[in-house]
Amino acid sequence: MPLEDHIQGVSHAELGAISSMSDTLITSVSGIRGIVGKELTPELVARYAAAMGVLARREAVVVARDARTSGPMLAAAARAGLQSVGCRVIDCGLVPTPTAQLAVEHHGAGGGIIVTASHNPVEWNALKFVGPDGIFLDEQANGRLSEAAGRWEAGAIPRAAWDEIGEVEADSGAVQRHLDRILGLSMADVDRVREKQFVVVLDCVRGAGGTIMPDLLEQLGCQVIGIDLETDGRFPRSPEPVPQHLERLCQAVRERGADLGVAVDPDVDRLALVDETGRAIGEDYTLAFAVRAVLERELGPVVVNQSTSLVVDDAAAAFGVAVERAPVGEANVARAMRDRGAIIGGEGNGGVMLPELHLGRDAPLAALLVLGLLSRTGATVSELVTAQPQYSIVKVKVPRTGELVETYASLEGRFPDAAADRQDGLRLAWSGRWLHVRPSGTEPVVRMIAEAASARQAEELITLTQEILAAGR
Repeated sequence: MPLEDHIQGVSHAELGAISSMSDTLITSVSGIRGIVGKELTPELVARYAAAMGVLARREAVVVARDARTSGPMLAAAARAGLQSVGCRVIDCGLVPTPTAQLAVEHHGAGGGIIVTASHNPVEWNALKFVGPDGIFLDEQANGRLSEAAGRWEAGAIPRAAWDEIGEVEADSGAVQRHLDRILGLSMADVDRVREKQFVVVLDCVRGAGGTIMPDLLEQLGCQVIGIDLETDGRFPRSPEPVPQHLERLCQAVRERGADLGVAVDPDVDRLALVDETGRAIGEDYTLAFAVRAVLERELGPVVVNQSTSLVVDDAAAAFGVAVERAPVGEANVARAMRDRGAIIGGEGNGGVMLPELHLGRDAPLAALLVLGLLSRTGATVSELVTAQPQYSIVKVKVPRTGELVETYASLEGRFPDAAADRQDGLRLAWSGRWLHVRPSGTEPVVRMIAEAASARQAEELITLTQEILAAGR
């Protein structure tokens, strides 16, 4: 039974009394996030874990974490919370997020808790909650879980007696199973990639990527030049793999004459590329290349989120396939892919999702598909980029201070000729350009993203949005 159904079935008596929670803790489809020692504490983590255990009907629950220095402490709190309600804990330790999602499926677990703040700065951490299908809980289920955790006072959760405390079982094979699954995919051009002997510079930002990415690339016959492969969580730069943070990787590609550079975020569900000239090309191209790699083999629906670049639409259109859009958030895209029978999908932040593997963003998978495309076409990364129509995308974020309803209405009034979509904030679209405004689910900010044929056109959309937003405050 899906965990969402379990949540729906919990009685008010089980929820217990109301207790206070931090007003600044971010709860969304991405789980709960906060600054360690302030919003996010071991006590809070244990409470959420206990709630998750009860809602999972005390079945086994997978626990995993990324490399953040706060991870061991918070993972221990999660294990304790689960044990306290009689759950058996399957502890994967320090592994990529997609590895943990696959572990939930492998063990037939009742769910999973992953301690990771993904791309957030080092002082942050978070809990991501996985259902028994290996997909993150949707916004409604996350909301009910938060409500349940917030309503239990100390002593109100039905705790296990001394002889019913849940046991902890270590799973040391999760990463190897993940590697085996990727290399065994029907779309894996392993032999062809090995023949190319690509020289790849790899930047893991001292996150969980060091547990899997070097092994994957070496098994694909690549010569790997590593940057920050250590898994100590002491990020040497801002951990989000966007172009402005990848100068060291770009420089290494140029100096070493590499075929490409790849960077992953701390929990290894996003992949960014640097071309052979040492230019960071933007994360949207990761998904565009992966879509092309898959559609060359088999045609089918493609689903992406509303903030994904038109380069993905163009890649799909080359095969006569239209792209469908879902709200931002892996859980939203995963469910839309499942409902629409998508063959591939993901998010424009470098998150590639292939149902043949699992419905989750997966950086090792993305690397495999990109290298396969390079090996089959014989093209360089820069040649693949220039072969497609070019766009400029501008991304801005500003602090969130209130609701955005009036901003959305003002924007729709200003652009009556645009196709408006309110699935997730507001997305306005024209032929060859679009604007997306939404509250972030991972930071206390408003995100504004615009794309057009020129930087000037995209910047004009952003500037107007900022003016309308400021006027409404």
